[in-house]
Amino acid sequence: MSKNNKPLHVAIVGTRGYPYVYGGYETFVKEMGERLVQRGIEVTVYCHAPLFEKKPKKVNGINLVYIPCVETKSLSQLTNSLLSMIHVCFSKVDVVFVVNSANGPFGILTKAFGKPSTINVDGLEWLRPKWKGLGARYYLFASRLATKLYDQLITDSDEMEKIYLEKFNAPSKMIAYGANPRLTSDSTLIEEWNLQKQSYFLIVGRLIPDNNADLIVEGFVKSKSKRKLVIVGDVPYHDKFAQRMKQVDDKRLIFTGYVRDQEQLASLYHNCYAYFHGHEYGGTNPAMLKALGFGCAILALNTRFNQEMLQKGKFGWYFEKNVASVIAITDIAENSPEKIENLRAHSREGLTDKYNWDVVTDEYETLFKALCKRKIKENLVEINY
Repeated sequence: MSKNNKPLHVAIVGTRGYPYVYGGYETFVKEMGERLVQRGIEVTVYCHAPLFEKKPKKVNGINLVYIPCVETKSLSQLTNSLLSMIHVCFSKVDVVFVVNSANGPFGILTKAFGKPSTINVDGLEWLRPKWKGLGARYYLFASRLATKLYDQLITDSDEMEKIYLEKFNAPSKMIAYGANPRLTSDSTLIEEWNLQKQSYFLIVGRLIPDNNADLIVEGFVKSKSKRKLVIVGDVPYHDKFAQRMKQVDDKRLIFTGYVRDQEQLASLYHNCYAYFHGHEYGGTNPAMLKALGFGCAILALNTRFNQEMLQKGKFGWYFEKNVASVIAITDIAENSPEKIENLRAHSREGLTDKYNWDVVTDEYETLFKALCKRKIKENLVEINY
């Protein structure tokens, strides 16, 4: 309970909204937000108004506020977050929870209004190829400000926690992202693409440079694999990078585009021979957690984040960022069915309590309550002074 014995009230800012399970943050809001409500905590989620045709004020016990934005690729998120932060500062919420380091500068508002606040900074956005030039400089600037303007910094992996300490001398609280493991799926749902169980390798993710799907595709087509490579994902705009990939001439390649049916996506994960993970700059990656949860054999790009998630090779194999390495790991996997089956049999064991949604929610609930208590104590000190 917060002051006056009212339920603690938490506002979430910086996602597309709820219920809008489109990406990692939106899934996060669903999983954690619904659990917080079940525990008697009041939750308000700020939503991108243009994304919602219907605008109910409450869904599944979660309060919803719809905020407009400038609808361009680079400004929609920032303008929505800025207006949301202004709105939340004049509200009666107890704690403001912000996601995405791009919103770092907006912490000046919650600080000025005396609202307890915390931010989950996500990945190394300033290094991502899609944010070259001004975008990269802004993300670096915003990430630095996030470490100074919010009451608590949150990172979602041990390695990201180390990076923020190394680069910004900023301590953070590590709270990972959760997973929902599943043992079964409907194998008939992959027949849409003429696929059979274990007849294909799989990639899932946006077709952007920092996910390295182009590298995996190039290596795969040069391999001797007789299986197919299914690429799930796209970009919501015309993009030369994605188009070049789709034009690669090889009958083994299947580009599905977005797969929004979660049961169909589950079937693609669950029935693949092996899952390729080329994500490079994030911390705890939702697509990797899904692959573990569905019992996939995982072939991952060798990064410090993927080393952490797969526990230094205990739950997957690694390839380097070059075509020769992708060719090699594809051919080794193709010719090692028993070893691949062993990876599949044990991959769910990689989902330790660290990646359990109930444990993740416990961590956030404790943090939100601590921030609220800290603010009450500060106010008492000021009054006594």
